[in-house]
Amino acid sequence: QALVMAGGGGTRLWPLSRTDRPKQLLRLLGDRSLFQMALDRLQPWLPVDHIHVAAPADLVPALRAQAPSLASEAFLVEPSPKGTAAVIALAALQLSRTHPESVMLCLTADHHIGNPDRLRALLEAAVDVAETGSLVTLGIPATSPDTGYGYIERGESIGVFRGVEAFRARAFKEKPNLELAEKYVGDGLHTWNSGMFVWRVDRVLEAFRRWMPDLASILSEIEPALGTPSESEVLESVWPRIRPETIDFGLMERADNVAVLPATDLMWADIGSWDRLHELRHPDADGNVLETRAWLAIDSKRSMVLARDREERQKPKLVALLGVEDLVIVDTHDALLVCRRDRAADVRLLVDRLRELGMDTYLVWEP
Repeated sequence: QALVMAGGGGTRLWPLSRTDRPKQLLRLLGDRSLFQMALDRLQPWLPVDHIHVAAPADLVPALRAQAPSLASEAFLVEPSPKGTAAVIALAALQLSRTHPESVMLCLTADHHIGNPDRLRALLEAAVDVAETGSLVTLGIPATSPDTGYGYIERGESIGVFRGVEAFRARAFKEKPNLELAEKYVGDGLHTWNSGMFVWRVDRVLEAFRRWMPDLASILSEIEPALGTPSESEVLESVWPRIRPETIDFGLMERADNVAVLPATDLMWADIGSWDRLHELRHPDADGNVLETRAWLAIDSKRSMVLARDREERQKPKLVALLGVEDLVIVDTHDALLVCRRDRAADVRLLVDRLRELGMDTYLVWEP
């Protein structure tokens, strides 16, 4: 049973990503949205009724519109965002009622995976590891000292599963400074944390009861109402008491039975900033990515321009670059972003400031 986690605001991709139209709903790498691409990777492999989607209530209508093949009951609706730990625990609780012996795949809706066949092979191996009782995560081989990712340190080998060697996870380490990141890449023992997990439903619920007892206690109040007419009412009543927490901090860093599979050849990328998106595009000879109807660039290199109008104008707006390097320029109907590529990860600071100034209308796509 697959759970595609489709929440999140994508604030670092503002002004294209907004609260009512976050990055997973956007077509950033072709004709399909990131969310649709995540489903595409699963549907040739899993029956459609084995695919579930978790998202906040306000995003569910847009997600349903992009996934007409999924039944309405496939959507697990969060009354409000409480972090990945709560939504995964709730999904596991629901699956324990309908599919108590199942293995649960927790996957993302906003990552790029260039080799989906490899992903499916890795997930099959991860299912075999999970059947032994381990909580399994996929680790991405670290190719650079990136300070924007969490890292997983691997320990001893626990065996080979379908040709993939699995290791005991020794430690989870959140976004390090550059010196530590360089050390992690150099020692060959660390992988990036992909945010993808595989486990038996009964084992992960047992882990929640042991390592996050407060969350497990609150969800135990919801369990009797699952599948009954009072489910929504009980969920709305109990959910606000949950303390927000990520699955990494709340569970994976504490559990003592975590396994990691190095996810080689996956061609994976977390599209978390404009700079990372630039790396996935096909730049011209000067390293520029220019996605706009009319542009002119002279003596300009390694920059990205995205200009998207709501309406096609007879005379498109011309974007002209002269003597600039390493810029991100994103032009929408109501906002224009200009920043250096090396500051792209800090775009969320602009979003925070807009909220502080009461300029929230610029955080939604629809005024």
